[in-house]
Amino acid sequence: MPKKANIFESFSHSAIQQFKEAFGIMDTDKDGLLSSSDLVAAFAAHGKNVGGGEAQAMLDEVDGPMNFTQMVTLFASKMAGGSDDDDVILASFEAFEIDGNIDAEAFRHSLMTFGNKFSASEVDDAFAEFKVDGGMIDAAHLKGLMVSK
Repeated sequence: MPKKANIFESFSHSAIQQFKEAFGIMDTDKDGLLSSSDLVAAFAAHGKNVGGGEAQAMLDEVDGPMNFTQMVTLFASKMAGGSDDDDVILASFEAFEIDGNIDAEAFRHSLMTFGNKFSASEVDDAFAEFKVDGGMIDAAHLKGLMVSK
C-alpha cells in the first residue's frame, strides 16, 4: 500500500468506523491508549485467554503508545498486500455454497489445506461464530460476518 499523507485515506469511511468500534472495545480503561492489560481484558471478555506477554508483543509492533492512529497505521502495514473487495469475498464463499448452505467439513478442510492455511485452533475459533446446523453452515450468516454489506 503506497504511503499516504493521511493514513485514514487508505481505508473507506466504513472501515474507519469499524476500526473505531474495535478500538473502543479494546480500550477497556477508556484512556485513548491500548495497554497490555486492555488487550488481556478485551480478549477475556470475548472468551479468548491471552497472556500479558502476548498482549505486550502485539503492542510492541508499533513505536510508542498504541493510540487509534497507531492502530490504523499498523492495520495499513499488515494489509500492505491489499484487501479484497466485498464482491470478491462474497464470490469466494459462493463457490462453496449449495442451496444457501456450505458443507462445514469441506469448508474446514479447505481452510486448513489451501492458500494461507489456518490452524485447527484458528478454524475452531472461526466456526464458533458461524451458524452450523446438521453439518451445514448458514451461508448468508457467514457472508454477513465477513463483509459490511
